[in-house]
Amino acid sequence: MPSSSLPRRLLRDRKRRSVLLDLLPRVEGDERTLGREERLVREMLETSLKLLRDASGIGDLKLLNAALRELRYAFKVFAGYRGIRKVTVFGSARTPPGTPAYRTAAEFANRIAEHGYLIITGGGHGIMRACQEGAGRDRSFGVNIKLPFEQEANEFILDDPKLVTFRYFFTRKLMFVKEADAIVLFPGGFGTHDEGYEALTLAQTGKMKPVPIVFLDTPRGTYWKSWMQYVKDHLLRPKLISEEDLYLFRTTSSVEEAIQEILGFYRVYHSSRYVGRHWVIRLERPVAPELCDALARDFAPLIESGGIEQRDAFPQEHETEPELDHLPRLAFLARRSSSFGLRRQLIDRLNREG
Repeated sequence: MPSSSLPRRLLRDRKRRSVLLDLLPRVEGDERTLGREERLVREMLETSLKLLRDASGIGDLKLLNAALRELRYAFKVFAGYRGIRKVTVFGSARTPPGTPAYRTAAEFANRIAEHGYLIITGGGHGIMRACQEGAGRDRSFGVNIKLPFEQEANEFILDDPKLVTFRYFFTRKLMFVKEADAIVLFPGGFGTHDEGYEALTLAQTGKMKPVPIVFLDTPRGTYWKSWMQYVKDHLLRPKLISEEDLYLFRTTSSVEEAIQEILGFYRVYHSSRYVGRHWVIRLERPVAPELCDALARDFAPLIESGGIEQRDAFPQEHETEPELDHLPRLAFLARRSSSFGLRRQLIDRLNREG
């Protein structure tokens, strides 16, 4: 019987058997002989099998299965664009075309795309549609979700291979943040504030890589200005957040300022990560030794001991990101409990003076 006439379920079963037969041998045998990827996949398989031993309920198994499947597919879609900087954009799905917020979002997306950035939106209407209209289909990703209302894909990303539809908010949120090199928020409702506060919480606690976070309003708009006043009156004044936390983000009503905030963040700074207890900052170019000394002095609360040194890549970096070996680096023994707002100030200083 031709494969085209087989029921879809039978085709899926055949494909699963083929994957198991082809790939299971790669994770069998002595663990010491396996590659890094094979060891991690084997560990995931072992964790999955323990669900049977734990007598996990069908509901829990369905949740884990669906989450893993949609994340695997999303990783596959984004993998082809690794190394290209991306901006995740949030904003209301209810913003009509032609309104000031819609026009501002379309202008921002168009201009940041001209600088080589890709745009990630929720793939729906309102601000999401505006950004994908501005950036164009070729420079857009849609990270959609199944909802009973408001979330049909817009025509600028519909049927595009870069459109991914999720069942769960938590997997969708992971992709928004994981792939972002910048986050921009336009006026919106509960969902926009949810995403904004989550990004700020992850930045404040160091659970995401440092990225510029910009709250962008319409020209002469007061939406984020009023929100900022609330933050100062009800969060900062009673010491529910610290003064340094305000350096984690920026509010503006200027598209130009938003773009310069993003471009300026990567003027000298490239990326960062931990290697053991060291915080390693990759740079676009070397900086003067005098600047390293000044940073070590002025940002001493970040440093556990010693100073800030310029160095080549650590061996651990080469194992996971060999394509970044050529970048110059700064490294220091980091005080893990130090403020991430202060770390952002260090990055800003590097970009200004480096």
